[in-house]
Amino acid sequence: MAYTTIFFDLDGTLTDSAEGIIKSVQYALAKFGIAEAAERLLPFVGPPLHHSFMAFYDFDEATARRAVGYYREYFAERGMYENAVYEGVPELLRALREAGRALSVVTTKPTFFAEQIVRHFALDGYFDRVIGAELDLTNSDKETLVRLALAHYPEVARGSVVMIGDREHDIIGAHANGIASIGVTYGAGTLAALAAARPTTIVRSVAELGGALLG
Repeated sequence: MAYTTIFFDLDGTLTDSAEGIIKSVQYALAKFGIAEAAERLLPFVGPPLHHSFMAFYDFDEATARRAVGYYREYFAERGMYENAVYEGVPELLRALREAGRALSVVTTKPTFFAEQIVRHFALDGYFDRVIGAELDLTNSDKETLVRLALAHYPEVARGSVVMIGDREHDIIGAHANGIASIGVTYGAGTLAALAAARPTTIVRSVAELGGALLG
């Protein structure tokens, strides 16, 4: 299938953001007297932050929002730059644009931060837009974000749109909106979780992703 409109997740798909996210989470948890090893915090890479604080540390909604505020103190100053573009991603994006594909970033990260990251790594020229959550944590689930992204392409048939991401949330958001999905296993997500969400395709590298998108 030749997808003409392609939505990319950011963390774990375009960039390896684990270091900055994990350090930001550690900073936030320390405010509550919690010291946590980095390897235990990898599940925070990708899903909405406040949901993760609630799920993994049993925080209530108000406490989770405070934790997100602390997280952003570190992330805004340092964490967003403790990050790297995956090898081959700029070349893939360039090839897709040259092939006439429409590209957007669709991420649960707040648009305010996502736009800065995309611009910092000189990826902004490849994308029509960056669609993310609000700073007040609304529109932070992938189902809603994919729906908002699709609204920018009203003339495009859903059969020609694909959502690419490393987490099951990306796949679930695609299913909910009737579009195809590609799970990537080179990010923070696991093959088992991706497979359980039933993506259209699973790829294991940026090169393999390019093959799936460009044939």
